[in-house]
Amino acid sequence: MDKRAPFKTMLKLSDKYGSVMTMYLGPQRTVILLGYDAVKEALLDQADDFSGRGPIPLLFKASKGYGLGVSNGECWQQLRRFTLTTLRDFGMGCKGMEEWIQEESSHLVGCIKKMNAKPFDPTFFLSCTVSNVICCLVFGQRFSYDDKHFLYLLQIISDTLKFGSSSQGQLYNIFPRLMEWLPGSHHNLFAKLEEMRAFIMNKIQEHQDTLDASSPRDYIDCFLLRLNKRPFSRKLTLVGQRCPCMEDKKSLPYTDAVLHEIQRFLDIIPLSIPHYALHGISFRGYTIPKDTLIIPLLHSVLKDEKRWATPRSFNPQHFLDNNGNFKKNPAFLPFSAGKRSCVGESLTRMEIFLFLVSLLQHFTFSCPGGPDSIDLSPEYSGFANVPRRYTIIATPR
Repeated sequence: MDKRAPFKTMLKLSDKYGSVMTMYLGPQRTVILLGYDAVKEALLDQADDFSGRGPIPLLFKASKGYGLGVSNGECWQQLRRFTLTTLRDFGMGCKGMEEWIQEESSHLVGCIKKMNAKPFDPTFFLSCTVSNVICCLVFGQRFSYDDKHFLYLLQIISDTLKFGSSSQGQLYNIFPRLMEWLPGSHHNLFAKLEEMRAFIMNKIQEHQDTLDASSPRDYIDCFLLRLNKRPFSRKLTLVGQRCPCMEDKKSLPYTDAVLHEIQRFLDIIPLSIPHYALHGISFRGYTIPKDTLIIPLLHSVLKDEKRWATPRSFNPQHFLDNNGNFKKNPAFLPFSAGKRSCVGESLTRMEIFLFLVSLLQHFTFSCPGGPDSIDLSPEYSGFANVPRRYTIIATPR
């Protein structure tokens, strides 16, 4: 197995073993699904069978087994329905998600202007911006980009993602009991995750103390009100110069196509979050036994040669018809599909469009060493393809 890019090994093996194959990751029997047809058949056509989520050791340790990522059954179904409903309701509120994103984009533009067209690493600003939208939704507030607590939390999240995508993180998921006994950075990481948990619990208590049932401010308020009405399972835890809006997407088909192609080409979550057989599953003439880990290889969908004209090349024409209008492609599944698809997909799509259009409205971007100076290969490639750090120049228009 290529420890720096395990999905490449899986893809190569599929040439011999086909689109449904079994591998053993340590003692864990794992079924790999490759290509759009197999993944679509599993996640959409047999959605109920493939809706399980297994006890992935790293996620299980970080979340204590609760929440949308790793829970199953009635507990997961209640929380997913609640989350989707809350996201929808805030999207239609007097200050919904679109307005939060527009407000945050103005802060982002302001920070980049202060760079005075000098090279800078955009990672910090983009991380703060995207995270602040989540904070507005969950906590009902945004944080200054120099807030120490906010920056510390962002660093913990970044460290967790890097560890989960590193060879150490892969070893932890395969041999968790052994790794618990061995020294390593994972012990420090889990301690920091407890600090983040304490911060969130403190925010929840603040909300509880100031809760107004007639006017919920954010996700936490809605959650607390929902608990008061009918408790969840006990296992839960708690264009021009104007600002762009989502209505502009209709008149910007090429921009929309470029943003979709960026997501397809970068392939951020190549392995998806593994599914799990909660019972025996009959699939394509095979029997997948209970307790089998299932990996719908999203990389193989986003790079499927049968579904994309130039799967290994950046090509916005993948999302444009002959008249230059935006067209959808069913193999565009960066957020996965079916009952375990990302609940934040609509919010993420909105953020990507509004932030990027706002930036392009105000700046012309270039690379200090020319476009060929940036290495687009990931720094880490496991659960996620973590991008490398780089500098760019933003010249005001």
